[in-house]
Amino acid sequence: MASRVTPSESSTDSPPSALADLVAVMDRLRSPGGCPWDAEQTHASLVPYLLEEAHEAAEAIESGDRDHIVEELGDVLLQVVFQARVGQEHPDAPFDLEVIAAGLASKLRRRHPHVFADVQADTPEQVIANWEQLKAAERAAQGVEGGPLHGIPAGMPSLARAATVVSRLDRAGLGARVDAQVNAGGPGAELLGMVARLVRAGDDPDSALRAAVRALTDAEG
Repeated sequence: MASRVTPSESSTDSPPSALADLVAVMDRLRSPGGCPWDAEQTHASLVPYLLEEAHEAAEAIESGDRDHIVEELGDVLLQVVFQARVGQEHPDAPFDLEVIAAGLASKLRRRHPHVFADVQADTPEQVIANWEQLKAAERAAQGVEGGPLHGIPAGMPSLARAATVVSRLDRAGLGARVDAQVNAGGPGAELLGMVARLVRAGDDPDSALRAAVRALTDAEG
C-alpha cells in the first residue's frame, strides 16, 4: 500500500506542519477506534460533499470575507485529504496525499514550460495557447481521441458547462460553431447567446448570475 503521510518521526524538536497534522487527524478519524461515520465513507459517498464545499468556497470568495474564505477553503482541502485517506486502503491501486501532490507538481511543471523550460510565453494568451497544445499532445501520447471539448464533465451545471464550451471553441478558432447554434433560434439559443457574449467580454456567466440572485435574496432579507 502507499505510505501514509504522517508527522516526521526524525524530528522531535519541532511540531509537525499544519498539513502533516491535518493528515494525522484524518488518519485517526478513519482508523479503528476513530469516527464510525468517517470509517464507512467511500470515494463515491464523499462526492456530494466535495461538490457542496466547492460551491460554498466560491460563495465565500465572492463575499470577500477573508475569514470565511479561509474556513471554506479548509473544507475543500478536507475533501482532498479525506479522499486521499480512503485511497490508501485500496488493495491493488492505493494512493495517498503524497502521490496526489507529486502528480500535481509534475503536471504543473510540464504545463508551464515557459517557467520551467525554454518555451517563450510573455502574455496570458500565449500561455493559454501553449497550454492547449500541451494538453492535445498529452492526449495524443495517451491514445485518447478528442477535440477541444474533450474532458468537459457532462455533469457540470448547465450554465458553467456552456461557458466552458464557448471558451474552448473560441480558443480553438471554432467560435463560428457557437454563433451558428445561437442563430438557430429558440430559448436555449438565446441563453447560449448571452453566455457567449459574457464569456467573450471576459465575464463569468455563472458568477454574474449568482451575484444577481444574491442581490435579490439580500433585498428580501
